[in-house]
Amino acid sequence: MEPAEVDAVIDAAIERALTRLPAAFADRLPSVAIVVEDEPTPQQLADAGAVGLYGLYQGIPRTRFSADGIAVPSKITLFRGPILRASRSASDLGERIEATLIHEIAHHFGISDDRLRELERERRSGA
Repeated sequence: MEPAEVDAVIDAAIERALTRLPAAFADRLPSVAIVVEDEPTPQQLADAGAVGLYGLYQGIPRTRFSADGIAVPSKITLFRGPILRASRSASDLGERIEATLIHEIAHHFGISDDRLRELERERRSGA
């Protein structure tokens, strides 16, 4: 895919993911910046304890806001390079972007990786 086509697929996938969120969640995202970068930095990988990343949530999860509920700006970064290399087609790229964004949004709402894996297992088993 050409770079412009990749960017168009990424933008459309981000828009789809955001419009599919229930209003109760979407209404609580204004303080979250969503950005796309080419690659994670060595420091981001080290901080996440990962050898590779599709996305990264940086901020304070809503479950940990202070008593007065002051929102602290958060950031979700999607990494174009790793997702693109793992994708076999434009539709696969879009699906990976959507899944990664939803995963990182879940972190914003205080859902851990362990809980996300548990929810995925339940979804696949039909529970």
